[in-house]
Amino acid sequence: MTYETAQPERSAIDALPGTVVLDFGANWCGYCLAAEPLIKEGLAGVQVRHVKVEDGPGRALGRSFRIKLWPTVVVMKDGQEVARVVRPVSSDEVRVALARAGGA
Repeated sequence: MTYETAQPERSAIDALPGTVVLDFGANWCGYCLAAEPLIKEGLAGVQVRHVKVEDGPGRALGRSFRIKLWPTVVVMKDGQEVARVVRPVSSDEVRVALARAGGA
């Protein structure tokens, strides 16, 4: 699954119900490529919306979340950020972040 270049509006993300996982990065990023299987494993077996968002200079959505390093996984629950994992080194980090969304 590749990072999508189309950028949803922040207001659209904030309006999404339930648990949403935003995965900010870039398709050419070595850290992102290394973390991809960990993120995928951390999300396995749960019903959440996973949105891979290409980030970079001039990308408004990433700036609105103050993304500094890739990949950054932001877990949202009913439009509110509840957890964040920067450059995960294990799938457990992603699972713990999901658990903060309560029952995801």
